[in-house]
Amino acid sequence: METFEHNLASLFSQLGLNNSKEYIDNFLEEHCLEQHEQLTEARFWEPSQQKFLRESYEQDADWCEVIDQLDAMLRK
Repeated sequence: METFEHNLASLFSQLGLNNSKEYIDNFLEEHCLEQHEQLTEARFWEPSQQKFLRESYEQDADWCEVIDQLDAMLRK
């Protein structure tokens, strides 16, 4: 059975973004969420990215833990 590691780099790849450490660090520096803003509704996502994030939550997918991690990292 093949296992897949769901980490921040793989989430960025899944979202169609560069998954290098430098890109992720820059992304986190340049983006943030307002106090009551939901990650899935953030203005910086493309519609397909929003759909993936929303569906992952709705389906309680394996991605939820790393998505929650990203959410926390975007709250400054």
